[in-house]
Amino acid sequence: MTDKHSKETRSYNMSQIRSKDTKPELQVRKYLFSQGFRYRLNVRNLPGKPDLVLPKYNTVIMVHGCFWHGHKGCRYFILPKSNQSYWVPKIDRNISRDKDSKQKLLALGWQVLEIWECELKKDKVQETLKNLPDFIKNILIT
Repeated sequence: MTDKHSKETRSYNMSQIRSKDTKPELQVRKYLFSQGFRYRLNVRNLPGKPDLVLPKYNTVIMVHGCFWHGHKGCRYFILPKSNQSYWVPKIDRNISRDKDSKQKLLALGWQVLEIWECELKKDKVQETLKNLPDFIKNILIT
């Protein structure tokens, strides 16, 4: 199956996709800041450059887009019908890289929290964010 868009249109569309400062990530950052949490962003010297790093709590938060990170069983993860020879390996690499980064972070003693884009949709966002401070603080206690 061929692409429905021209190369120029597809290139423009792909260039508009952000790797950081995404809407889900901004939602989490804004909420945590309002709750008094301070964090660092996209720390390069940690595996996987976590979206948020809370050094005080020895915690990193990865905010994953359901499509780009292959959220299995999620209604927002739909593999494109066209160009599957490109998309399947790409998403598989992302999943593998996420798993590897998480294992390395855990081995370094970090607590890793993954938040999926679908957990920040209208029907779930309040519950997801409401539980976040307790989860982070409970990690510190254990």
